[in-house]
Order: sequence, then C-alpha cells, then structure tokens
Amino acid sequence: MRKFIFNLGIIVLSAFLLSCSAKTKTKQCNECAPKANQLASEVNYPKWSQDATIYEVNIRQYTPEGTFAAFEKHLPRLKELGVEILWLMPIHPISEINRKGSLGSYYAVADYKGVNPEFGNMDDFKHLVNTAHNLGFKVILDWVANHTGWDNKWITEHPEWYTKDSLGKIIPPNPEWADIADLNFDVPEMRAAMIDALKFWIKEADIDGYRCDVAWGVPTDFWNDSRAALDSIKPIWMLAEDEDHKDFLIKAYNCNYGWSIHHKLNGIAQGKDSIQSIKNYFAAADTTFPEGSYTMLFTSNHDENSWSGSEYERMGDAARTFAALTFVMPGIPLIYSGQEAGLHKRLLFFEKDTINWSNLEMTEFYKKLVALKKENKALWNGSAGSDIHFLHMAKDNSLFAFSRTLDENCVMSIFNLSNKEVTNAVACKMINGNYIDALTGEKYKGEQNKEITMKPWEYKILIAK
Repeated sequence: MRKFIFNLGIIVLSAFLLSCSAKTKTKQCNECAPKANQLASEVNYPKWSQDATIYEVNIRQYTPEGTFAAFEKHLPRLKELGVEILWLMPIHPISEINRKGSLGSYYAVADYKGVNPEFGNMDDFKHLVNTAHNLGFKVILDWVANHTGWDNKWITEHPEWYTKDSLGKIIPPNPEWADIADLNFDVPEMRAAMIDALKFWIKEADIDGYRCDVAWGVPTDFWNDSRAALDSIKPIWMLAEDEDHKDFLIKAYNCNYGWSIHHKLNGIAQGKDSIQSIKNYFAAADTTFPEGSYTMLFTSNHDENSWSGSEYERMGDAARTFAALTFVMPGIPLIYSGQEAGLHKRLLFFEKDTINWSNLEMTEFYKKLVALKKENKALWNGSAGSDIHFLHMAKDNSLFAFSRTLDENCVMSIFNLSNKEVTNAVACKMINGNYIDALTGEKYKGEQNKEITMKPWEYKILIAK
C-alpha cells in the first residue's frame, strides 16, 4: 500500500511540474527547481540596506549653484520620495592638467583627501552628511582607485606608484582616457596610501560606504583588504562598478552593476531582444552570484545619461515600464538625479548643465515604487528578499509573469514588454488568488489559464491579499 501511494504521489507531482513548465532551466514556478548551490558572501550587510533604494547625486548639475549647501535644500524632498542611500558622485578637486572641457571630469582626482572648491569646503560637506543622517539617509561617496588626475601630488611625490611604458613614462589606463594616469597596484606603499584615504572619509565625515569607479581595474585582494580596514571603523556598504568579477562579492562588495540586464532592457525596448534574455540572466545569476549579494538595477545613471541618452531616448514609451521592472526584479534599484523630474535630456559631462526641476512629473510614480519595495519583504535586497520565479505562460509572446514570495508576502508581476497589445494566460496555478494592484489600488482576481489582454508596455504589480 505504501509503495502504491508513493508511486501515485510521484505521478501527481510529475504531472504538476509538467503543467507548470516544459523547461526548468530558468525557474518557472516555486516548485519547479531548487535554488542552485552558491558560495556564501562573507560581507557584512547593514540592516538599513535591506529595503533601500539608491539615489545618485550629481552635485555639479543639481542646482544653479552646484554646491553642497544648495543640494542640501533638496533633502526633505528626497526624504518624501523615500530613497535611503545617497550616492554622491566624486567630490574631490579635479585635475587641471589634460582636463576635458572647461570643468573637467569628476573622475580625474587631484587630491583624495580634498574637496572640490566648486562644491564648497570640508565643513560644508560634513554639514551635508550630518543633515542627511539626521533625516535618515545613508551617504556613500564615489571613489576612484584605478587612476588619478595628472596633477595629483602622488605623481610628483611618488611617480613609482604609477604604471609606465617601456620608456618609463606614466601612461593613462587607455589612450582614450587621456585626462587620467593609471595607478600600479603592484606597489604596496600606494595601496596603503589609498586605504588610508578611504578610511579618512569615514573617520572625518562619517560617510557610510563607497561606490567604486572602474572597480574592475583594481585587484580583488586590494578590495578585500580595503573592506576589512573600513569595517573595522564602522559597518559600511559598498557598490562596485563591475559585473564580471563575482569574487568581489565574497569579501569586499555588497553589490555590483547590472550592466548586462540593463542592456537587455534597452534591447527589448528597441525590439532587438526578448524576455527570454531576462530569464537567462537570472538563471545564470543563481549560479554565479555569491549568496546574499545582489546587483544594482537602473534605467539611467550618469554614464548612460551623458553618453547613451536619457531613458526616454533609449526606451521611448517603455521608460516607465522598465523603471517599474527594476523595482520588482531581484536587486537594488537606482534613481539618477532628475529622473523624478522627467529628465529628457543628456546632461553635459565636462560643463555646467543644470537639471530643470520645474516639473516633478515623475515624482509620484517613483514614490509609489520606492514605497512598494519597502512595504513588501519579498522585494527586499539580497537574502533579505526572495528569489524570482517565472511562471509558465500559455503562449510564447511578450507577456510574461513572475512571482516573489517571502513568508506571507507574495508579489505577482505581469508585464507586456512590447509595443503591441498582447493576449496570454498564466498556465500555472500559482496565479490563483485575490490581489490588489499596488500602483492603482484596484482589486484583481488571478486565475490559472484566464486570458489577459494587456496594452503596449502595460504592466500589473499585484500584492496577494
């Protein structure tokens, strides 16, 4: 009798799995595939980072004044928006030698322990950090460890700290980056000086971590040593501008860049890619990301905006759709300066080009998304949230659905990632239940195999009730 019951159970289970998915390479339903074995991250994850959204601050372009004090006046508005981590683009003095444009690149650092006088002074910066902390924000600085500007004092005092060609001449990391000089991480003294500078800003200004530029150009062991040194002062949070070095996420970084998923979203918006690429991305992430780590998701940032165009230029009518998607997929979402004001233009990178704040048309949209993330544990970052589970669809088209479930919290998302009206149905019984549309407040009844017709780029984010 036991054998009969066991065999019957196997038949029923097999039938259910087949009904949910013909393929289990990417997870189609909660029951379909176990989570792949992953290395465990040894990095500290501050509790405040669990449900946070990042906001990137471009001080130069934020206000006509372009100062810390002028930006500080926007903090109450950003508090209302709900973002928690303020990432400040580099605040250091900018080199004048080989400068690009009249103001130069923020990433050509002249002094690692100095403040760009265009923005204010050290006291102004400390006041900004203190005010932000009092409002509940965390502040991370953009750090450039891979290279310096050409008039950084290290060049004259320690030329042996730099990479040189066969003739002994200091060189840039590549010919196109002529305004910067490449540092040589084979030199222990330079490493020690860099870690000392990193520690300086935590000790002196009480910042909460770093976003590290060109992190991929710096050895893993340096980042590991840096993180240990910084955590000995206070628990911090770190973001790597990197995607290929997953070992960064074991001991040094909490988070890296989701460049490849970002490019896939651009490709889908432009009709050059498909939703399968999203599923493939997360299937690969299950096996390559250390457990607990996560990626930063975005539709814009300072690089994308200035060099590739605003999200409206790249994504057109789908800009809102993909912004919403970055808040419900696993990862930490980013809002770039001006996105909440519907920034439609490319901001100049080496010149003054102030953001127009006259129309905060997108503020309520982003406010709802930030609140959605905070209020639903399933959407939290890394191990604090849940995995993504793609649900089997009745037809193969641009409409797809996925769930994220943690304890009693279930968030079901249905997206039409095309510029055409699409009809499809979720063929998995996981959709069954009563929901509230998180963005409209409307009730929704989910039923297996019920046809759903969605307009171009339409989406639903449903909270189980």
